[in-house]
Amino acid sequence: MKKMKIILGIGALTIAGFFMVAADHIDAPAVTGGTSDITDFYAFQGQNTDNIVFVANVQGLLSPDATANASFDENVMVEVNIDTTGDNVEDLVIQAVARDGKMYFFGPEIPAVAGLNSTVLTMTSAQASVDITTYGASAIVSTNAGMSFFAGPRDDPFFMDFAQYSAIIGGTATSFNDPGADTFAGSNVMSIVVEVPKAMIGGSGTINTWVESKRKQ
Repeated sequence: MKKMKIILGIGALTIAGFFMVAADHIDAPAVTGGTSDITDFYAFQGQNTDNIVFVANVQGLLSPDATANASFDENVMVEVNIDTTGDNVEDLVIQAVARDGKMYFFGPEIPAVAGLNSTVLTMTSAQASVDITTYGASAIVSTNAGMSFFAGPRDDPFFMDFAQYSAIIGGTATSFNDPGADTFAGSNVMSIVVEVPKAMIGGSGTINTWVESKRKQ
């Protein structure tokens, strides 16, 4: 699970240029190497400053050969949780579920239940779908109700110099190199992106947001 706090602001002025990220590649024992492993979660203001963008990446460190055969697990739902009241309980969710070459999106809506178990929001008015972009193809983006959607493989966006990090932890170095070496260069992730008008999640103030992957029971 990835979690962060962001300030929506009133209008666009107070969050111009903000960018938040949480990352964690293949070290959660329950999902290591699996299709539900979350590698990154990003939240940032859209090019349209009235919008906020959520990006959830899964299945990290895919080689180009592995990416060509990778697919979203149809038994896994990726859920973006949004807490608008500061109690660390989701007030709104955006859900993404893959099925037959498409990614279906539900929300943002009030969840049927909060917590570790979820029910897919089948009656939301904001549901949409997008064809999953295949490896090497131009990005397919769909729009509905002011929202935009994408799902498919992308180059891993997270920069990390693991060798130097290990040296720092081991006490043989005191800082990162400039420039460093990107351990993830050439590897890919399966990415889910949704852009949402701020008005759909409150429009102003502070929100807590986190992402979870949940396997069908």
